[in-house]
This record gives sequence, C-alpha cells and structure tokens, in this order.
Amino acid sequence: MPERMQKFVSIDRGLAAKRAAKERVQDHREILPDFAAEPAAAQASRCEQCGIAYCHIYCPLHNNIPDWLKLTAEGRLEEAYHLAQETNNFPEICGRICPQDRLCEAQWACTLEQSGHGAVTIGAIERHIGETAWKEGWVKPRRPEKRTGQSIGIVGAGPAGMAAAEELRAFGHEVHLYDRYQRMGGLMSYGIPEFKMEQYVVARRARLLTDAGITFNGGQILGDNLSFNQLQERHDAIILAYGAHRPRQLGLNGEKLAGVIPAMDYLVASSRAQIGESEAPKINAAGKRVIVIGGGDTAMDCVRTAVRQGAASVICLYRRNRANMPGSEREVAHAEEEGAIFEWQSQPEALSGVPVEIIASQLESVRRNGAIRTVRAHRTDLVADGDGGRLIPRKKPFSEFEIAADMVVNALGFLVDDAGPLTGGRVGMSERGRVAADRTTRMTAADGVFVAGDARLGPSLAVHAIREGRETAAMACRYLEQARAVVSA
Repeated sequence: MPERMQKFVSIDRGLAAKRAAKERVQDHREILPDFAAEPAAAQASRCEQCGIAYCHIYCPLHNNIPDWLKLTAEGRLEEAYHLAQETNNFPEICGRICPQDRLCEAQWACTLEQSGHGAVTIGAIERHIGETAWKEGWVKPRRPEKRTGQSIGIVGAGPAGMAAAEELRAFGHEVHLYDRYQRMGGLMSYGIPEFKMEQYVVARRARLLTDAGITFNGGQILGDNLSFNQLQERHDAIILAYGAHRPRQLGLNGEKLAGVIPAMDYLVASSRAQIGESEAPKINAAGKRVIVIGGGDTAMDCVRTAVRQGAASVICLYRRNRANMPGSEREVAHAEEEGAIFEWQSQPEALSGVPVEIIASQLESVRRNGAIRTVRAHRTDLVADGDGGRLIPRKKPFSEFEIAADMVVNALGFLVDDAGPLTGGRVGMSERGRVAADRTTRMTAADGVFVAGDARLGPSLAVHAIREGRETAAMACRYLEQARAVVSA
C-alpha cells in the first residue's frame, strides 16, 4: 500500500486494461473495467497534493479531489466515498461519463499533465471509490429525519432532476419525479450507450431514490398527458428539469429524406433494445453506409453505436479539425480504434436521394433501407474570427466531394423545448432559447416554479446538470421554508 503521496516520479500514469477493439465492438458492454484496489491506491498516490488544487476548481461540482485521492492512497475507501458523496450525488457515474480530459485531468487542471508526467487518473479512481462503496454496502438511501409536509414536483428524471430529488427528499419534502420515459435517468439511461456506462449503474441509483421515498411517474409528458395546471394543484413548488431533446436542423437540402436520423432518436432506439424495452432497435445501422455529422460527444456515441450494430462503414464529418472539435479526444481515439473514419475540415452542403413523398410507392425494402443516397460536402480552411474566439471554417475553393450513404445521423446538437406552450404561457424563454429564470434564485416568472439543468443552461454535460440540480434544490428549499414561515405566522 502506498505510504505517501507525490509518487508521480516513480509511478507512471495508468488505467485498467482496456478491452481490445476487435472484442469490444462485438457487444455493448463497457470497454474499461474497474481498478483493483492496489492499482487504484497506487494511481491515487501520484497526486501532487497541490497548494492550489486546480482539479477542484475546474470540476463543475468542485469535488474535493485531492482529499479523496489521499484517502484512496491510504486505503480509506469508505471515508473517500462519503467525502465524494458530499459534493456529487453520483460519483461512480461521473467517473464513467465525465470528459475528464477536458475538466479535472486537463493540462490546465492537473499540474502533472502540464509538467509532462501525465495527469492523475481522477475519473477512474472516482469510479473505483463509487463501485467499492456499492460492493461494501456503504451507499444508503437518504431518508429524511423530519417531514416538512410540503410537496414538490420535478419534471425530468435526468441527472438534474434526480440530483434535485435526492437533495429535496433528504431535507424532508415529499418529492415526485415525472418523466417521458419509463425509467429514471433521462439521457443517462437512454442517450448514453452502454459501452460508456452499463444501465445497472443508473438503475441502482434510481432504486436508491425510490427507497428514500421519492415517487417516480414514468410515461408523463408535460403539455401532453401531464398538464402544468395539474402540477400546480398537486405541489407546493415545481422544478422544470426536462433537458434539451429537440434536434437542431442541418439546414441542408435533402435533410427530410428518409434515412436522415436525429442523433437522439438513434441512440434512444439502440438503448431501448439494449435494456429490453424493445426486441430490436427500431433504427438499425446494420449493413449500411453511415455518415455522422457533428464533432461532439453525442456524435462519437452515434459513430461507435453504428460500428457495434454492424454498419458497412462509418464516417464522421466535422467542419473543424481535430484540435478544435468540441468532443472528447478520448472518445475520438476509441472510435478510431474501433474502425470509424473521420473526415476533418469537411462540411456537408447537401443531401440527395429518393424524396420522401415518392417512398410510399416503392418496395418495402426501399422504405426499410431509407431514401438517402449521397452526401455532398466541401473541405474547409480555418480562419481567425478577429476576436480571439474559435477558428471559423470557410469553404475551400474547388474542394467539393461526395460520399455514398444509406443513413445519415444529425449530431449537430439540441434545443430546449419552448416552456410557453408547456406551461400555458406562465413560463417564458430567454433570448438564447432557454427557460428564463432568475440567475440566482433559479425561479421563473411563475411563483414557485424553478428551472434546472439543460433546460436553463442549454445542452451541457451531466456533471453540470448534477450541479444545477443541487443548487436549484437549495433555492427551492429556501422558497418552501419561507412559505412555511408565512403560514406559521
């Protein structure tokens, strides 16, 4: 067992052995196993224990990373877990799906990465702490010691909604979670493929919330079979945490052709098949030439899913270069290992194929295989925007090219559903297309109605959503406490 910290000179950065690409593309299981106890302690002992812990600063949850690394190095895993749980409702989830290479393990966040020794494997150790806690029975439902007699309804059971629910329940409120899907987790359950996080990880957290007394209402869609009036009648406060699901449009001729699929439709179809909600994915890349448009982590999830479904080929088109992509470099590397091809500095300009209105008269096989046949694109040059921002892609003259395609996945990002129609006009939207709310209190224009997660921020990371859920829960608790004080007076 390591006796002290700062062993980065004698111990190299390391991870648990990744499954070989040829093996892992045959299934949807996670590609990295958990650390064993000794390697986890050794890796934790590499931490330099900086005077100013930039890993703590750059973590959206401001996790006490150096402290739980030291506890791990000393073999004090139960203490490490409880310390991690103080700031993070789902440490073993964040250890799997956070892009640590852009956050706590980045060059600007880990001194060891900056000095050339290789960042501490913070994410893998965080996962190990959480997994050990589950195995040892240290993870307990946070049942309230007292009851407030007040009720709160949360629309959206993703990371923001689940984190808010746990905090509010622990405070003593009656909590109801509403979600369009039949399981808790939101996009953690339906949008993140199992090769990044197997679904038992989310399912056991969901069970923990119900064990704490939180009521989950699945199959409930705000503005459809769940009305805002009903929520206001049932609850003393409401949190809108319904995320960002609506796909951005490609803005290209031909984007309405059959076979052009929104990324989340594709990932949800795959996830439902994997968790047993359908016998086979309703959208399947098997045998098809697949083009994924986009450069974020969602695009990487689509690329890697298509490979596992047995696509004939998988090509990702992104208009900037590798250094300027928004997604995780780690995920790109995984995708390349698994056989995906990246066409950097390539911008689609049109899609062509059989128009949708003609398909009805075609054979069933044509309908099943889709109508898209070709993606036309051009190469780009990257130029400075003059304000020090991201490089702007400009069309490179005489650089047009075409790629054959049977399926095109639109992974350009997502938009937040307009809260106006969903709430009878009582909640509005900001100029940036997000649910409008006070920046400090998180309350919308409707009294007692708060907003959290992607609905307020726009599409973001799960770790940001968890922070949002925790912070908004605190604001809702304050509001409800003031309401109790008024009644008592």
